[in-house]
Amino acid sequence: MEFSSVEKSLLESVADLHSIPAGAVNIRRDGEAALRRSSSHIDIVAKTDRPGIDVIVKPGTVNESVHVPVILTRSGFKDLVYNTFIIGEDSDVLVVAGCGIHNAGHQDSQHDGIHEIIVKKGARMRYVEKHYGEGNAEGKRSLNPTTVITVEEGAYAEMEMVQLRGVDDTRRVTRASVHDRGNLKIVEKLLTHGEQEAESEIEINLVGLDGTAQVISRSVAQDKSSQVFQAKLIGKARSNGHVECDAIIMGDAQIHSVPELVAENGDAVLTHEAAIGKIAGEQLIKLMSLGLTEQEAVDTILRGFLR
Repeated sequence: MEFSSVEKSLLESVADLHSIPAGAVNIRRDGEAALRRSSSHIDIVAKTDRPGIDVIVKPGTVNESVHVPVILTRSGFKDLVYNTFIIGEDSDVLVVAGCGIHNAGHQDSQHDGIHEIIVKKGARMRYVEKHYGEGNAEGKRSLNPTTVITVEEGAYAEMEMVQLRGVDDTRRVTRASVHDRGNLKIVEKLLTHGEQEAESEIEINLVGLDGTAQVISRSVAQDKSSQVFQAKLIGKARSNGHVECDAIIMGDAQIHSVPELVAENGDAVLTHEAAIGKIAGEQLIKLMSLGLTEQEAVDTILRGFLR
């Protein structure tokens, strides 16, 4: 399957695909499957009732990955996809998702992705999702992902969601249920600039005994952009949960951080911490004393913060 230079750039940005990897892969391009390939332990099957795929990882699968990036290159195109991931018992896999939009026209382009993820008993999954937009045009680039994840007994899931520049509007919704001795870690990294708007809403239900959840948010808002971050932990059983939100605000940007804790069981231990502030002057002075310009010093601090 041949990809244009623009498409290759998008794939590299959202899924680090410098070449098509071995193993299971599904690349969706402008609403159609550009490449679909299963492996001996991971099946990718098209849904029959709506657009999207089922990704089925067989029990006991280890040291394998599946790549399912989406790219949009047509201005004015609106895409909606439903994907289901079943991570089999006692498996250990990497799932690489994400969406890249190149909009060089005057019409708005949009991708809405709805993912259901079930991490079965004793399984481990690392999930990486990157959003990226490019193109000097009047048309907007919008991305609206919804993720519903279930972490079953003794399972572990780590989710890293990254969006750095290029996306005009986004609304991310994440709903999670963590069962007995399950462990969920969510890391969000976000940078907005210009007049971009971004909302993130996370709700985690700790429904099983000794379930744990951790949410870490790192964000930077520049220029006149705005961000809203909401994270809600609900302890329904003996469990532990923590939300950590750190943000850097610059220019005339706005940031709203809303952590919420709900204990419905006397043995639920839930904590949160949140901080919003500007770059410290002494950090800039120190870096500039080493020969960096002010802009280079700012960029260095932001890279370290969002690392």
